[in-house]
Amino acid sequence: MSQTPDSVVRTYIAQHRAAFLDDLAEWLRIPSVSAQPDHAPDVRRSADWLAAKLKEAGFPTAEVWQTPGAPAVFAEWPCDDPQAPTVLVYGHHDVQPAAREDGWDSEPFEPVVRDNRLYGRGAADDKGQVFFHTLGVRAHLAATGRTTPAVHLKLLIEGEEESGSPHFRALVEQHAERLAADAVIVSDTGMWSEDTPTVCTGMRGLAECEIRLHGPDQDIHSGSFGGAVPNPATAAARLVAALHDEHARVAIPGFYDGVIELTDRERELFAELPFDERQWLRAAKSYATQGEAGYTTLERVWARPTAEVNGIGGGYQGPGSKTVVPSSAMVKLSFRLVAGQDPGQVEKAVRAWAEQQVPAGIRCEITFSGATRPCLTPLDHPALKSVARAMGRAFEKPVRFTREGGSGPAADLQDVLGAPVLFLGISVPSDGWHAPNEKVELDLLLKGVETTAYLWGDLAEHWRHAP
Repeated sequence: MSQTPDSVVRTYIAQHRAAFLDDLAEWLRIPSVSAQPDHAPDVRRSADWLAAKLKEAGFPTAEVWQTPGAPAVFAEWPCDDPQAPTVLVYGHHDVQPAAREDGWDSEPFEPVVRDNRLYGRGAADDKGQVFFHTLGVRAHLAATGRTTPAVHLKLLIEGEEESGSPHFRALVEQHAERLAADAVIVSDTGMWSEDTPTVCTGMRGLAECEIRLHGPDQDIHSGSFGGAVPNPATAAARLVAALHDEHARVAIPGFYDGVIELTDRERELFAELPFDERQWLRAAKSYATQGEAGYTTLERVWARPTAEVNGIGGGYQGPGSKTVVPSSAMVKLSFRLVAGQDPGQVEKAVRAWAEQQVPAGIRCEITFSGATRPCLTPLDHPALKSVARAMGRAFEKPVRFTREGGSGPAADLQDVLGAPVLFLGISVPSDGWHAPNEKVELDLLLKGVETTAYLWGDLAEHWRHAP
């Protein structure tokens, strides 16, 4: 009896499972910690290791690209059909710092398997999720009888994501022609839970600033001058108090300009997720929810822009009292942005608003750090439908949709390459990214392999070019 394409894929994965996991464990043993200069040689070794493995997997091109910081890896496997869509897979090979004394049950860079879970730094974030593409493309070829993938397949695996990707955008701009793609697949994300396969459709952007308020040239006596000169600490408090209105909406004029609102269908899909708000609060170490009126907790975290006070200070901070009018105060703010918002326009709006809040006699200095654009792929995008179909086929369950409340370098790919960004990840919240005992569920890891084995053919069949 002949096998179905799905059974061929599953058989192929089962036959190569042991070698795949051995290779992944070998990679996890390389402590590619980009944030620690002592590990710079290890990050380079990790890049070299991956490039060699990609060639071994069949990629005719696999190169290590240098940056002023840590190296990235680029690989390419063209399709024999010149009209096939081009897909770029993004991930990273650097990892967070880790040491046994941090609370690990085993050495973080000596991966071990316990209870069908692979423990080790990078198992989920992000080496495991990068590496499943190597077996997935081979299973795709085995099931289809092809000698090349059904799409023009490219990979860009950076080496500085855990250090804030300081050179990533410049790298993408430098190599934009070679990185050109119809769609970007980001495999540096996760699912809602083991029992609920999900596809992320977008991430929020980010803008950050520090506002410094200067009054007297030095701290002065509050008895002699208080009530008669402007107080920078008071100005800082009033500025923060003016940040939101009584409905917890950001009160900065122009802040919501361009915001793409949630559709009724998106709100329905969010509401279908098995969300336990009490459990979520326990994870947040908090006791109550709060936010913009008219939106649920998930909608606030995933799809609404926010303004947060990250720090506020000024004046005397020591024990006891010191009766002064302080010479300066400061506020640190961050803004999570959603699709339709432009970080540059938000910066202009914040500057204009802050200057209006500051009284005469207070000098205001505002410094913005680097910004990240939001990214969002509409639910009806054909490439997103392909990702959902491939994942549903692998998991044999309905696939639901989420967004990410955080920010990442994926938006740079969307911005520079002009391609939609899609998310394909199999990690779950219990995997412990950045924490001791980081792990990946082996059954889910292999479902990631299977998903990619189906994805390339589905994309080639149902989608040729970005709409």
